[in-house]
Amino acid sequence: MSTIALTDAWPVLKPKFEAGGHKIDLVLGTGGAINKRIAEGETGDVVVSTTAGIEGLIKDGRVVPGTSRAVARSGVGVAVRKGASKPDIATADALRRTLLSANVVAYSDPAGGGGSGIHFAKVLQRLGIADQVNAKAKLGSGVLNGEVVARGDADIAIQQIPELMAISGVDIVGPLPGDLQLVTSFSAALLSFSRKPETAKALIEFLTSQDAVAVLKAKGFEVQH
Repeated sequence: MSTIALTDAWPVLKPKFEAGGHKIDLVLGTGGAINKRIAEGETGDVVVSTTAGIEGLIKDGRVVPGTSRAVARSGVGVAVRKGASKPDIATADALRRTLLSANVVAYSDPAGGGGSGIHFAKVLQRLGIADQVNAKAKLGSGVLNGEVVARGDADIAIQQIPELMAISGVDIVGPLPGDLQLVTSFSAALLSFSRKPETAKALIEFLTSQDAVAVLKAKGFEVQH
């Protein structure tokens, strides 16, 4: 069960791991949605989610203590339709002007449990433009916001940078500026009700291997292990 932050990485990671004779049944969702499903009793073997979310699952007895391994980190970024002029987001004031001038802004619905959406809602409050932007926002849940921009239904997409990179029809403008940025850490851990704990542990080890690190870096993640 994995956060959608790794959507673009799994098509490369999955066959690499399965080449060893294993098979992955992959379930994707926002970190919040995945954690909620596990908390409500859905079963699986491995969870890949925010490090903070996994710490909560450990406290609830849903994850085996001591099995969590850091996988990667990513920041929140801004994207526009491929070929469009890139707006100024270099400072908080520049980002504020850009968001106000956009016709439609796509970001993840905070109610859906996506970390980038929860954070960006706070950014809008901090910039003092929450009402104006939310009045013209397209809020996604469990989707890649870049797709909304790629098909022309929004001018700007906000999401984790690897999720934006997953869409070929957008150009990355850059990360949120300065202290408006939030870097999220993602980890993998063994679920307490795993039916195949040894295979699950092998997957967790694979996700921290040099093979996996190379893939994650190519997909826009920061990796420090």
